[in-house]
Amino acid sequence: MTHTDYSVAIIGAGIVGLTTALSLAEAGQRVVVIDRRGQALEASFGNAGALGFAEIMPLASPGLIRKAIKWLFDPLGPLSIPPGYLPQIAPWLLRLWRASRADRFHAAVAAQVQLMALAREEMSAMLLRTGLAPQVHSDGALELYEGEREFQASLAGARWREQNGIEIRHVQGDALAELQPGLAPRFTHGTFIPGWQTVDDPHEFAVSVGQSALDRGAVYLQREVVAIGGGPAGTRLTFDDGQTLDAQQTVIAAGAWSHHLARQIGDRIPLETERGYNTTLPAGAFDVRRQLTFSQHGFVVTPLSCGLRIGGAVEFGGLSRAPDFRRSATMLRKAQAFLPGLKAEGGKQWMGFRPSLPDTLPAIGRSARQPAFIYAFGHGHLGLTQAAATARMVRDIALDQPPAIPLAPYRPGRFRGH
Repeated sequence: MTHTDYSVAIIGAGIVGLTTALSLAEAGQRVVVIDRRGQALEASFGNAGALGFAEIMPLASPGLIRKAIKWLFDPLGPLSIPPGYLPQIAPWLLRLWRASRADRFHAAVAAQVQLMALAREEMSAMLLRTGLAPQVHSDGALELYEGEREFQASLAGARWREQNGIEIRHVQGDALAELQPGLAPRFTHGTFIPGWQTVDDPHEFAVSVGQSALDRGAVYLQREVVAIGGGPAGTRLTFDDGQTLDAQQTVIAAGAWSHHLARQIGDRIPLETERGYNTTLPAGAFDVRRQLTFSQHGFVVTPLSCGLRIGGAVEFGGLSRAPDFRRSATMLRKAQAFLPGLKAEGGKQWMGFRPSLPDTLPAIGRSARQPAFIYAFGHGHLGLTQAAATARMVRDIALDQPPAIPLAPYRPGRFRGH
């Protein structure tokens, strides 16, 4: 049996896929969203809930390798790679090193700046159209530093932000304590980012976006797509039970699994997964006023409607390796030291897969081999932040409209020959 009569099929019901479905449904397209598990049950379920439009610095940056080598000796540190996974990830790490060269780093920052500007604009417009603005809070974020030396080391990144029109304010003493009472004395300096926003609960927010898409005529199917290719309408998707679905165009927004689908139509895209860990404590565990970033330790603390979420770090370990929840426990212990009096009981641990490309930019654009397929994946830990911008870009591509921003930096085939 073949399901037909869809303008666009979207594989993946995370925040990127659901926001794209909403945008295309609003444009009058007949949209179907397909996911094997359910809406927002992968990375969109347990992320930190940030709309971090100020996050313009790529992971691939000058000096990264020097810092990474130090971190890698700590298996529970901010960045780790299990030794057994090193042979598999080595080609990706080489691309990461190449992307950290000064000229490519500068180009990546410029591309991230324009994408973030569009993301802020499109997210604001979407919140107004859908009535979801009450789920978003504009409390800013506070980056924290232990001592003058650590603070001084952060200023290069701060200057990049200021040069690109991002408001920041450096604080210490009483100003720091006012923004977040109860910090351990070891934190002497901070950088406040007033434009930073967070959502009430990332899972509930994504599901609300999905419901808005359904309200505008999109269809949702919980099915597993096992094969993709060309079809009479343009694209054909095959499910695990042998049934098929035809659509004029298909968007691949399956997060960390997207490159496996792309490979079926001949595109080899170097996607890796940043495995992120967290613990969500019950509400009232500590009076956190806004998202706190402990940069040198690789994690954040976010107050959400579902509790206090402590998580982050980067573990490159693929999709099949069992979670190492010692990483969650390590961040929780640090949070107890950084926020004296934190009630650490009753937490729920979680691990999710963030889809990451070597230059920290997503892949957004048509497949060069089968143009009826459009890619929208590889956002790393910025999927929620960049979802509305990606939806706008995919809509422009699908409808053959002039792009809102130049598409070249996000071209899916940009890694060929690198």
